[in-house]
Amino acid sequence: MIHSPYIRKPASIQRVMLTVLIALLPGIAAYVWQIGAGILVNIVIASVAALAGEAAVLALRRKPVAMALGDGSALVTAWLVALCFPPIVPWWLTALAALVAVVAVKQLYGGLGQNPFNPAMAAYCTMIVAYPALMSQWPAAGQLDFATQLQLILGSTRDLDAITGATALDTMRTGLRVPDATVDSVRQLGAFGLAGGKGWEWLAAGYLAGGLILLATRVITWHMPAAFLTALAIISGAFWLVHPGQFASPLFHLASGGAMLAAFFIVTDPVSGATTPRGKLIFAAGVACIAWLIRSFGAYPEGIAFGVLLMNLCVPLIDMKTQPPVFGHRGGRAP
Repeated sequence: MIHSPYIRKPASIQRVMLTVLIALLPGIAAYVWQIGAGILVNIVIASVAALAGEAAVLALRRKPVAMALGDGSALVTAWLVALCFPPIVPWWLTALAALVAVVAVKQLYGGLGQNPFNPAMAAYCTMIVAYPALMSQWPAAGQLDFATQLQLILGSTRDLDAITGATALDTMRTGLRVPDATVDSVRQLGAFGLAGGKGWEWLAAGYLAGGLILLATRVITWHMPAAFLTALAIISGAFWLVHPGQFASPLFHLASGGAMLAAFFIVTDPVSGATTPRGKLIFAAGVACIAWLIRSFGAYPEGIAFGVLLMNLCVPLIDMKTQPPVFGHRGGRAP
């Protein structure tokens, strides 16, 4: 039987969320391989806190708990929160962030589909402002075994001066502020790999592989990932070409930090992001430009989360200005 091409069975929320979780697995595997298995503990903690918090709020609102928890959206938020955090932060910080994301940002705005801000990014920004020291404790690739990471997560020890260091983004940001420092001299400090941060290139490759899964399964469209990565490459490349000694290359920005995670899993949030085709391009490009500005000139080494929240504020205006004209109308008036 031949079906019309426009007759398609819509994907359920559960199927979409499950696909996103599966697509995150390559990045998680690279994370465990390069940084350590502590991330798995954080994922479990964030998942339990998110599910418990959402269940409590739903019960208070007298909403069906089992149905809402079964859609998988709380788990996606929890996993993203955990992946954005250092793998050795105290357990309570991860749990608190998951509760902020699901309870304060998602449920208090009405639940799934109602939140104007990206829950995971809102939680990240809240924690990095409230606990900047804890949020900057990143272990070097391959430096800590699982037992040590577990001890740090559970809070049995916090003597981290000898076992943590700055990320490549942080090293680049602070190193270039030293008089007469150049990109080449900063790259000799040891936090760098071939292109980005040491070990982080593999995480970027894992998230890229997961992003291709989302594109292949049509969970996301090409607009936001392409716009984000292209804009980040263009703005960083323009400054790098003019002054290569003071600005990192586009490849460094793409392979460091959370660029690939953001491109495919964060800016593509269908609830808090722009919805029109042109709006998606503008939204994602705006996030990339803000992220680069904060990376290069700001007080924080990574600016993606702040870029997402700032562009979330612009979504109503972006959607209004990029809304395609209604068929049969011209200039908002009937012919």
